[in-house]
Amino acid sequence: MTRKTPLRSQAWFGGFDKDAFIHRSWMKNGGLPDDMFDGRPVIGICNTFSEFTPCNAHFGPLVEEVKKGVLDAGGFPLEFPVFSCGESNLRPTAMLFRNLASMDVEESIRGNPMDGVVLMAGCDKTTPSLLMGAASCDLPTILLSGGAMLNGKFRGKDIGSGTDVWKFSEDVRAGVMSPEDFMAAESAMSRSPGHCMTMGTASTMASMAESLGVTLPGNAAYPAVDARRARLARLTGRRAVAMVNEDLRLSKVLTRAAFANAIRMNGAIGGSTNAVVHLLAIAGRIGVDLTLDDWDAFGRDIPTIVNLMPSGKYLMEDLCYAGGIPAVMDAIRDLLDLDALTVTGRTIAENIEGVENFNPDVILPRDKALVQNGGMAVLRGNLAPDGAIIKPSAASPELMQHRGRAVVFEDIDHYKARVDDPALDIDASCIMVLKNCGPKGYPGMAEVGNMALPRKLLQQGVRDMVRISDARMSGTAFGTVVLHTAPEAAVGGPLALVQDGDFIELDVAGRRLHLDVSDEELARRRALWQPLKPAMEGGYQSLYVERVLQADKGADLDFLVGCRGHAVPRESH
Repeated sequence: MTRKTPLRSQAWFGGFDKDAFIHRSWMKNGGLPDDMFDGRPVIGICNTFSEFTPCNAHFGPLVEEVKKGVLDAGGFPLEFPVFSCGESNLRPTAMLFRNLASMDVEESIRGNPMDGVVLMAGCDKTTPSLLMGAASCDLPTILLSGGAMLNGKFRGKDIGSGTDVWKFSEDVRAGVMSPEDFMAAESAMSRSPGHCMTMGTASTMASMAESLGVTLPGNAAYPAVDARRARLARLTGRRAVAMVNEDLRLSKVLTRAAFANAIRMNGAIGGSTNAVVHLLAIAGRIGVDLTLDDWDAFGRDIPTIVNLMPSGKYLMEDLCYAGGIPAVMDAIRDLLDLDALTVTGRTIAENIEGVENFNPDVILPRDKALVQNGGMAVLRGNLAPDGAIIKPSAASPELMQHRGRAVVFEDIDHYKARVDDPALDIDASCIMVLKNCGPKGYPGMAEVGNMALPRKLLQQGVRDMVRISDARMSGTAFGTVVLHTAPEAAVGGPLALVQDGDFIELDVAGRRLHLDVSDEELARRRALWQPLKPAMEGGYQSLYVERVLQADKGADLDFLVGCRGHAVPRESH
């Protein structure tokens, strides 16, 4: 198909004036021939490669395949770097910098002569940050994930990144695993390039991207080292050129129906709780009305049928061989909007036609689902007026309705200093409460909500307790953990008023989170409340704390919400 309107890049490279001379001439210092500027589509390849981001460190060869695909289709590929939000190394938390990375993406796309975009994503925050930035520009855009690591292998068993870290760490603290075995598992867990091979946030967001329709089918599940990942990269490059010619912009794909599909798929795959804040933020950028209540409405009756850690027992490599996300979509096709358009130019229905489930123990029959009512449960009550979430598929059924005495930690440092104190007054029926770890409080809403249990309880065999915080948790984590409590403690939300000895009621089926303290007593405590001093001040962090929205709004910066388009009103010379 030939595009009828002029390409955006020709505002830079077309014509014979001074500015066009400058743009072309400097580009030619790399040896580009004249005909690269003849009006062919320029495809920007947005690369989050960084050696500090192990999940994305293998992107070099994949980018070369994307470039080949762009050239195959008659396009002009140009790679550009953006901020890389590496989950494993970046402190105080990669989530603090998701919005900064999205700003980098948005301004890089808008300010440069590109007609379409290929987003290179992998690690947890790289997928949402790229989609957020690209959504604010609304060019033809397609995403390619870097793929998951191969299954971890330790002493004859498969082990999963993150999920088994939490298990092994608890076992060491409980005295049932030696430090030597713990160290031996370290190298056995991460044995190939790629991101987490559990259904953690990286794999979840790759699955969300495919469910939203912004990737080619099969993108989420191919391992990083599988030759089909490179093949997909080349096809992605080709498709990016076709999308420009078709004027298939991101806003035509990221519709409310697409977000509803993704939320339902998140329930089916047992996806990360982090998908909640990320999809809310992406929707906010493209201009789709999506709320926290939509997560409950769309995902409430979805069976969790993907048997992957942390909810189940398998890993992403196994999901790939079973048929990947297309096979999962087929299994719940009656629950999806099959008419939703995707970057292929075809609908979901057309994309999944003829797919098969090759392993019904990995993609379970619906009558054998891990949890019949999966998805995210959105809780409300006087402890969370604006909402909190819990992931039922990763929780203990016996704790889903529970009343317990609060044991309170004022911030993460107080928690670390107190949790293993033998004198701590706590038992398995108590509810652990962590404050000041939300968007403003940490800052950045770190993955500390799945608090490790007190050593003395671990030694008694306790492996789960109800935990409540305004923080997030890793998508690889598990347990009866209430997260994203809004408003957060740092802005004076009710969580800030909880004290040791208060009783809290959790009722997941009733979607209720209640603090058993009178309104009069809460008012008295509020009058005495003082916010904690920020842990760090100045620079981007001060801007973040000043302008970040609460978790129920996606934790974006308030001035970044919305689609600003790709127009640039002035030339540079």
